[in-house]
Amino acid sequence: MNKVGLIVPTLNAGSLWVSWLKAFDQQTRKPDCVLVIDSSSSDDTAALARAYGFEVKVIPKPEFNHGGTRQLGVNILSAMDIVVFLTQDALLAGPDAIERLLAAFDDPQVGAAYGRQLPHRDAGPIAAHARLFNYPAESQLRGIEDRMRFGIKSVFISNSFAAYRCSTLMQVGGFPAGTIMNEDTYVAGRMLVAGWKVAYRADAQVFHSHDYGFLDEFRRYFDIGVFHNYTAWLQQTFGRASGEGLRFVRSEIRYLLKHAPWLIPSALLRTGLKWLGFKLGVLHLGLPRAMRRCFSLHKTYWLRAPT
Repeated sequence: MNKVGLIVPTLNAGSLWVSWLKAFDQQTRKPDCVLVIDSSSSDDTAALARAYGFEVKVIPKPEFNHGGTRQLGVNILSAMDIVVFLTQDALLAGPDAIERLLAAFDDPQVGAAYGRQLPHRDAGPIAAHARLFNYPAESQLRGIEDRMRFGIKSVFISNSFAAYRCSTLMQVGGFPAGTIMNEDTYVAGRMLVAGWKVAYRADAQVFHSHDYGFLDEFRRYFDIGVFHNYTAWLQQTFGRASGEGLRFVRSEIRYLLKHAPWLIPSALLRTGLKWLGFKLGVLHLGLPRAMRRCFSLHKTYWLRAPT
C-alpha cells in the first residue's frame, strides 16, 4: 500500500478548525503522516493540531509562499509515495473523501488528482455558482491529448483538496517557489506536458467556497494575471484563459436568472473588476511597485518578487 502524507497550511484557522479536525477524524483512510505548516497563528490553531496528533511546523508569516511552503512540506515528508493537500477551510464532506481521492492513483498514469468542492451551506448564489461551474458532478481524466477539448481547463486543479504522486511531482521540478499563486496549475501543466494525466474525482468531496467582496475579486484576478505573465507557456500550450472566462460569465448569468436575478448587476460589476484586475496583473511590470502591492491579494509576495 502507498505511504500517504497530508499537508495543511494554516493561519488563524478560527472556529471552523474544530469542525475540520472532527471531519478529518472520521476518515476511513487516514494518512500515515499529517503535517500542519502554520504561519505563526495567534490563535490556538497549532495547539489544536498537536492535540490531534499532527506534526506541526511553525514558520514566520512573511515566509509563507503558496508553492514554496507546500514544497517545504513535500521535502519534510520525503518518504511518502503520495501527498495530499487540504486547506484549513475545506471541510471533508464525507468519511471516505480522502479514500476516494486516493483511488485515482490506482491508474499508474495519474500524476495528480483533485476532488470536488461543494459550496458551503451558507454560501451566496454567486459563490455557489462558481463551485458548481468549476467542479461538475462527473469525474474526468485529462491528458495532453485532451487540450483541444478542455483548453486552459486542462490544467485546472486546486490544492484546497488535491493529491500528487511524489515521484511525478519531483520529476517535473516540484512546486515553484516564485509564483504568486496557482502553484497547482503550474505543476498540472508540467505533468501533462511530461505525459502524465490529471484526474478529477467528483466523488471525493469537500465543502469549500468564498463569498469574495468586490475589492477581493479585483485583487485575486490581479494576482492571476501576474501568474500568467510569468507562465505564458501555459496559455501557449493549452489555450487562452479568456475563452473560459466568457463561458463562465454566460453560465453565471443563466444560473442567476434562475436562482437570484437581483444579483445580476453585482455579477456584471464583478466581471468587469475581474477583467480589469487580470489585465493589470498581466501588465504589472509597467506599474510602480507600491501600486502592485496595493492591487494584490498576496501582499507578502512583493517582498521578494522580481522587479
